[in-house]
Amino acid sequence: MPVLKFTKGHGTGNDFVLYSDPEGVAPLTPHLVRTLCDRRFGIGADGVIRAVRSRAIPDGADSLAEEPDAEWFMDYWNADGTTAEMCGNGIRVYVHYLISQGLLTLDDSESVAIGTRAGVKDVARAGDGYTVDLGHWQLGIDRLVTAQGLRVPRPGVTIDLGNLHVVTALAGESKLDSLDLTQLPALDPAPEGGANVEFVVPEEPLIEDGAARINMRVYERGVGETLSCGTGATAAALAFRHWGGSGMPNTWNVTVPGGQLTVRMFDSADGERVSLAGPATLVYSGEFAI
Repeated sequence: MPVLKFTKGHGTGNDFVLYSDPEGVAPLTPHLVRTLCDRRFGIGADGVIRAVRSRAIPDGADSLAEEPDAEWFMDYWNADGTTAEMCGNGIRVYVHYLISQGLLTLDDSESVAIGTRAGVKDVARAGDGYTVDLGHWQLGIDRLVTAQGLRVPRPGVTIDLGNLHVVTALAGESKLDSLDLTQLPALDPAPEGGANVEFVVPEEPLIEDGAARINMRVYERGVGETLSCGTGATAAALAFRHWGGSGMPNTWNVTVPGGQLTVRMFDSADGERVSLAGPATLVYSGEFAI
């Protein structure tokens, strides 16, 4: 019986099964992903990340064309067996995993280019955590969000970070706590391919020591409610800054059920970019009989 050697990791509670397949000889399948992510009969996770060299996976060709130094590709799959474009928490955990396996050396403040289905992302080591440059973002159309626990549909703004998000603001913590996210929120108009849906409230005061503070819950496409979503936290900060206007800061601390993430917007020669910083933790390693 084949055995998969794996490591379990998480970024602020957003958890993953990771395994090494540098030469691309042990690809994932939807059935294998669902098996590994099953919290009762498998290992249990929000997704699976395969560590594979960009040259060893078809999706990696675009990464190498964009950045020849992007040796490693993050082959990320959602718990339901679908592939995902990007995962802000996952990419930090992925780089931490590569270092732990001796597949990558990265000193403090150094960065590495990682291939993803949403393009190449630069990840820098910063103390006990990592910062990922998520690149450019796009503001999309407004949509109506319907969810269990909301008396009426709420307006939400669409943010595209390579994967799609719809962010809606609620009146206060009690509204956030009363949401039932065991069911998929409905979006109108519904985006093709679905979207992650974030529900956000401001802290009081909103701005402290030059940074804005918001709290968030998220329904992640292909997974359900998760303790954290890195690109979701980024989208939530971008949406709140959009609503607040020019007086809003460019540094945002986003509290999620699994911890806290920091989002920063900054100018570059080719336009505004956004970064996400937070911890990455490896919990344990083991073997799983397939």
